[in-house]
Amino acid sequence: MSPLLISVKLQAFDLNIFVGNWTAVALSAIIAVIAIGAMFGASRFLSSRRYSETKLTPYECGIPPTRYFWSNINIRFYIFAILFLIFDVEAVFLFPWAVIFLQQRDLGNAIPFYAMLMFLGVLFFAIIYGWKKGVLDWQK
Repeated sequence: MSPLLISVKLQAFDLNIFVGNWTAVALSAIIAVIAIGAMFGASRFLSSRRYSETKLTPYECGIPPTRYFWSNINIRFYIFAILFLIFDVEAVFLFPWAVIFLQQRDLGNAIPFYAMLMFLGVLFFAIIYGWKKGVLDWQK
């Protein structure tokens, strides 16, 4: 048998373990709902209720609002935001990979290293593609 294969031992279903695990999840969910409700209630109870015309106007980054509500926003901003999200998610995948890599490195397994090289290679070509298309240029 290859050292790369991991054997999995199937265990019989134990209702006590199942109920114990899901009881902790349910208790956490109930506490979370109570905490969120308490925060909303405290916000409602403690907030100021003096409304004025100035407080009800939309905030436009310090620019007085105009009567025209529709504006044309360039698609490059959306594409730039999507690229940011892609690379942000990529950073999230690097942390669990690092843990797996350290565990597998001690076993002599190099597959996680090459898998991450392929993943980073695809992302590298994605950023080069976006760069060539001019997505990263703010002014055109």
